Amino acid sequence: MIDPTIWAGRRDTDSAGDTRRLHQVVKPFNDASEHGAALIGFSCDEGVRRNHGRIGAAQGPDAIRRMLANLPAHGIEHLFDAGNIYCVDRELEQAQLQLADRVKQALSQQVFPVILGGGHEVAYGTFLGIAGHLDQALRTEQLLIINFDAHFDLRESDQASSGTPFKQIAEWCHQAGVEFNYLCYGISRLGNTPALFARARELGVHFKSDSEIACGKLADFGRELQEQLAAATLVYLTIDLDVLPAEKAPGVSAPAALGMQLEKVEYLIRIAKDSGKLIAADIAECNPTYDRDGLTAKVAARLAHTLLQPD
Repeated sequence: MIDPTIWAGRRDTDSAGDTRRLHQVVKPFNDASEHGAALIGFSCDEGVRRNHGRIGAAQGPDAIRRMLANLPAHGIEHLFDAGNIYCVDRELEQAQLQLADRVKQALSQQVFPVILGGGHEVAYGTFLGIAGHLDQALRTEQLLIINFDAHFDLRESDQASSGTPFKQIAEWCHQAGVEFNYLCYGISRLGNTPALFARARELGVHFKSDSEIACGKLADFGRELQEQLAAATLVYLTIDLDVLPAEKAPGVSAPAALGMQLEKVEYLIRIAKDSGKLIAADIAECNPTYDRDGLTAKVAARLAHTLLQPD
């Protein structure tokens, strides 16, 4: 059922024209039909806790929904809410498998899943859902993973965390004989050790740092992204909100001193969206505990609104 305490907002019944807002459009996932989009919450920050970050992102999904609820629909006709996956008793791995099942279910119904986190450990669950849906076809598809993030999240650790999802995906791909095609925007030199940069180079990761993006021409980055997209058949897009400057996203586990400007993030996301190749997307690290005036949740909702636009 749709939670009316979350999906609520203004109704402009006294105005002419299309005045619908998302709280008037959204339906339960049980009613999901082809060509729509489904929101899936990942209410978990166990990965952040294991990574010694600031916990609180488990409340992120509903905070983002509240900000989405009152936004004008602007062409979004079919939006479904598939509820939240909860991490119970710190069983992160079980929560990731449950998320994978729900992502796989959405894809099997030809519905575009947009997952709202939660810590960036969400990425491994989303990927497993994509892999489960594609099954053997993943060997022939060229899946491009695009990550907007200050961190590579390739950390070596005996225990999975918010710092390990792309290391886990790389290992999964190696074991399955699938190419690991990973592109990062907004990487912070001071947010990653030399060992992490070395690991990224070993894995053939393509990346642009926050400093490069701050000083470079956005159109050049756009053309480079289009070249990457042209070589891919499918795209999984993941956004860690800590890629943004702290003044835009204070409510994250690790606020950025520099970060990547929101307008540049949006520009590149739109290019990826316009490719028509997105199979799934997620937004991670919205932490209401440390947010200011709901700003981080508003930014997350703005980005989610872009992703929810019909092709």
